[in-house]
Amino acid sequence: MNYWLVKSEPFKYSWEKFVADGETFWDGVRNYQARNNMKAMKKGDKVLFYHSNEGMAVVGNATVAKEAYQDPTTEDERWVVVNLKAGKPFKNPVTLKEMKEQPGLQNMSLIRQGRLSVCDLTPEEYDIITNLGK
Repeated sequence: MNYWLVKSEPFKYSWEKFVADGETFWDGVRNYQARNNMKAMKKGDKVLFYHSNEGMAVVGNATVAKEAYQDPTTEDERWVVVNLKAGKPFKNPVTLKEMKEQPGLQNMSLIRQGRLSVCDLTPEEYDIITNLGK
């Protein structure tokens, strides 16, 4: 089992839209490290959904429903997508400020590499954030 965090600007693709869709392919990634993270995702992996720019908080969870395949929005073979299935919303969104102040989260990719749109998480980081969101 692997753990991930994906970022989306709410005005482009919000948590509410994701829940309404139920499942979506995660496209638009044009960073090699984020792409490599998507290639490492396995069906059933756990994912946290983060609203970037507006809100700047983890708002819910998801699972990987389909592993990496060619991004259908481009013919460029370098880019892939994965399918994500919406999970449950967090009762309490976990803000970036809270995560920065939380022991055990100082080294997470979201904090170290703030521009990375698909980040890996340790099981401990995932648990800390999930527990904060309850």
